[in-house]
Amino acid sequence: METETEQDELRHAAHVEPELKEQALARLKRIEGQVRGLQRMVEEERYCGEVLVQVASVHEALRGVGKLLMRNHLQHCITDALASGDEREREDAYAEVLDLMYKHAR
Repeated sequence: METETEQDELRHAAHVEPELKEQALARLKRIEGQVRGLQRMVEEERYCGEVLVQVASVHEALRGVGKLLMRNHLQHCITDALASGDEREREDAYAEVLDLMYKHAR
């Protein structure tokens, strides 16, 4: 029998728009470059204030990716669960959305 963690690892999105996937991947690659830049800044012992500004920039870029993915999740995965007619699936979807909102809002 699979554990809940193993089940989560096997789950896939109900649907991901190809454009959204491309946008998310492009943004993540850009963020990867920003993080490498941060590593260089720390290695070079750059001024802390400059490094912190770049850290904030990475945070905001990640929030943007999260917003894209959250929208897709709500439009497809959660909408499907709510429309399923299965009370347990709906309740799980509500709980998941609340959990994601609190984690995403931090």
